Amino acid sequence: MDGTLQVSQQVAASFKAFLMKSSSKSNLNLYDHLSRLMMRVIEERPHDVVDVVEDLSHDVKLRLYEDTQSNLQDLQQTTMAEELAEQQRVLYVRAEDAEHEYELMETALPNVSEIAYFLEQAGVGLGREEMQRVFLALKQLVTANPMQRCRLWGKILGTERSYIIAEAEFEAEEEDDDGDEDAADDESKETDPKDKGESELDPLPQSTYKPPPVVPKESKGTGANKFVYYVCNEAGLPWTKLPSVTPAQITIARQIRKFFTGRLDNPIVSYPPFPGDESNYLRAQIARISAGTQISPQGFYQAIEEEGAEEEGGDEDGIEENPEFEGVPVGELVESLSSWVHHTQHILQQGRCTWVNLAVKNEDESNEDDGDEIEEDPDEPEPEVGPPLLTPLSQDAEIFETPPWSPSLSSSLTPQHAIAVMRSNCWPGACAYAHGKKFENIYVGWGLKYPGDGYSPLLPPPPQNEYPSAPEITEDVDPTVEEEQALQDALDEKQAAEEAEEGDSDEEQDEEDD
Repeated sequence: MDGTLQVSQQVAASFKAFLMKSSSKSNLNLYDHLSRLMMRVIEERPHDVVDVVEDLSHDVKLRLYEDTQSNLQDLQQTTMAEELAEQQRVLYVRAEDAEHEYELMETALPNVSEIAYFLEQAGVGLGREEMQRVFLALKQLVTANPMQRCRLWGKILGTERSYIIAEAEFEAEEEDDDGDEDAADDESKETDPKDKGESELDPLPQSTYKPPPVVPKESKGTGANKFVYYVCNEAGLPWTKLPSVTPAQITIARQIRKFFTGRLDNPIVSYPPFPGDESNYLRAQIARISAGTQISPQGFYQAIEEEGAEEEGGDEDGIEENPEFEGVPVGELVESLSSWVHHTQHILQQGRCTWVNLAVKNEDESNEDDGDEIEEDPDEPEPEVGPPLLTPLSQDAEIFETPPWSPSLSSSLTPQHAIAVMRSNCWPGACAYAHGKKFENIYVGWGLKYPGDGYSPLLPPPPQNEYPSAPEITEDVDPTVEEEQALQDALDEKQAAEEAEEGDSDEEQDEEDD
């Protein structure tokens, strides 16, 4: 019995020694920790001890460091939502010099609150809160850039961020032309290779390939560049002005499908290669969407009947608001597509709203002909003509057996107070409403056209033909062994004859010297 008690005491001593080993990280041991934990349980007597014993154990450890730890707290990290709220706070701050200005004055901004109300009835828009922030952001834009008119064009969604787009119209004298620099760059690019070829002693062969003529872009205030567009990712962030669109960008944009990322400097990787980055692609899609979905009730605009309007600006916007417009009944707007018209110019296959003849030589080229008579080209292309302004929607072509537009009422329960809503099936996300004398267009979508059954990328062109065969580039047939031996014998005989002839000439020279 005494031996068993002695053995049990030794086991308990060894077990206690094991529990009292200190940890290498915290310099604590399990024996003291369990003692403190049991005292905590006996003092507090919590319910369901087995369920909270882990939390009590953690709290016991923390209390040991309360006196030794610093009282400084960790700095809280600012979230993206807080940073955005701080940037948007500027929108709600009123300028000091505007505290006592209560006079009503003309502004380039529309009544965004009224537009948001009608868009909410139509089931589209950005929501009340975001529309209010967008209105304040547009006000900030108008204050920084005096313009004739400004409106919310819409919102294009992106994979990372979205684009809020504002459409602005400047007066002719306020527009800044940035096309001179591009023209100067093009001229320098054209003259550099010629100068380089003249300076080389042994110039490389020049290519006979002549690239197709470049379609010139339309000047600001006309055609696809009639309006200027500003974008931002969120209301309150800085506005960025988009560059003017070129016909080449519109032509390539019709052949590709790319989602937007929300970064204007993002490169566009596609085939055919797109001439520009995402800012240029965004501007091209805005031009395409505007040309196909900007509509208004029949009679709101009227053609300008000035003398010489067709000669001077027949291809431009020859329309103006009709002061005698009294509105179209809502029922008629919903029942007939002829009650709506397009008030934006159509973009031709050339990438412009107005056709330009590329076969006509420039004045510089004509001066280099040295007075030769220029014969008319029998294959001169026919001018391309698109649908005129104020064309009814009933003349729009179907897309993959789908009607181009879907009219509806904002409410079928109370049609007496409903508004007419028109949605585009060609560009999903484009919508227009009309109520009395008022109407508005907006786009909220991904910026892509309806592809129908599916989208098939453009295939690369077939490989070029091999170089034409000719005697100077055709490889000869390898000679046989007998032909090589005969050629070698002929070369040896020729060399021997030359050596003998040189020896005779040397002997004659020596005799003459003697």
